[in-house]
Amino acid sequence: MASTFTDLGLELMATGENAGTWGTKTNANLSLVEQLTGGVNSQAVTDSGTPTALTIVDGELTGTAQHRVIELTGTISGARVVTFPLLTENFYIIKNGTSGAYTVQLKAVSGSGATVTFAATDKGYKLIYLDGVATNTGVFEASIGEANEVTLTGTQTLTNKTLTSPKIGTNILDTSGNELLNLTATGSAVNELTLANAATGDGPILSATGETNVDINLNPKGTGTLKSGTAAVKIAGLETIWVPAAAMYPSTTNGASAQQIETTATRPDMKVLDFDAGTDEFAQFSIAFPKSWNEGTITYQVFWTPNNTSTGNCLFNLTAVSVGDGDTIDVTYGTNSLITDAGIGTVEDQQVSPVSSAMTVKNAAADKLTYFMLFRDANDGGDTFTGDARVLGIKIFFTTDAANDA
Repeated sequence: MASTFTDLGLELMATGENAGTWGTKTNANLSLVEQLTGGVNSQAVTDSGTPTALTIVDGELTGTAQHRVIELTGTISGARVVTFPLLTENFYIIKNGTSGAYTVQLKAVSGSGATVTFAATDKGYKLIYLDGVATNTGVFEASIGEANEVTLTGTQTLTNKTLTSPKIGTNILDTSGNELLNLTATGSAVNELTLANAATGDGPILSATGETNVDINLNPKGTGTLKSGTAAVKIAGLETIWVPAAAMYPSTTNGASAQQIETTATRPDMKVLDFDAGTDEFAQFSIAFPKSWNEGTITYQVFWTPNNTSTGNCLFNLTAVSVGDGDTIDVTYGTNSLITDAGIGTVEDQQVSPVSSAMTVKNAAADKLTYFMLFRDANDGGDTFTGDARVLGIKIFFTTDAANDA
């Protein structure tokens, strides 16, 4: 019985055959197995319309399809085809080492089986499998290598890929491994930041996106400030208005006494309003709050000086009402806000009262003129300061909800 051969050219010797040549043929088979499992063959691609045929030669080492790795070489000037023998079931690693930006198609020598094609610029590797189906052997791909693998050191472009591991987690590091940006996740989040780049002449844009109206919260740490360049950025929050006594006027009825008091020549004079110890006396002023006022409650603080050494309590009250365009000014004030401050005991020493509790401005509105009335409740039994309280001015604290009045 004569020897037979596998699809890959290995000789299967029959019993009693090839006496005296078994060693030679076995060595040839082993060499062929070595080629099929790890051998490399360089195959020049024919630069013509004729396909380049890879071959299997039974019992020989000369077949060009009898190697695990096949490198296609040569300069091509058009799309080219490389064929494999029919009925060959095997896998190969194919390297496209051709020169020229043209496709190279891998297929069976005949039939209508599947094919694999190197793109015109793909000079990488392909792992292919031949299914060995009779008359229609198919060639199938599992991509590997330079053009298709993600490597640790190569410069590559990932398209339509989703990274599930690793994900960008709690921080992003700089090139030195230091924290550049820390990220904190919020459960069921719907609002986020969107950063857009810009063309020449325009600046990049950082925007809040998500719901219809979304704030952006920037929170400096500790005593840090929010800056633009080297300058601090004005942000909404607590603001102060200083109203000196010189900007106030005594009420027509029971008005405080406006005075200019000299301490010592060429030293500060004091513009004051004297509030009597025995009678409730009043002074008034008005403020047009900025549009950024949130129209909420306000607080205040009295700056004053005593005209005697009493250390009794002095009771100050402030009240306010806002009046809009077309409204009558003949309107009652709102609810009083009380401050109690004890005399310091030294004439002409400056005193700064505690900050009052929150006070509601009647009819509060930022687009109105707000009238204030300051008075000393001297008739109240709790006012035990025996001298005139000389008011130098008051600070009013209010809250804004916008960075400016735009």
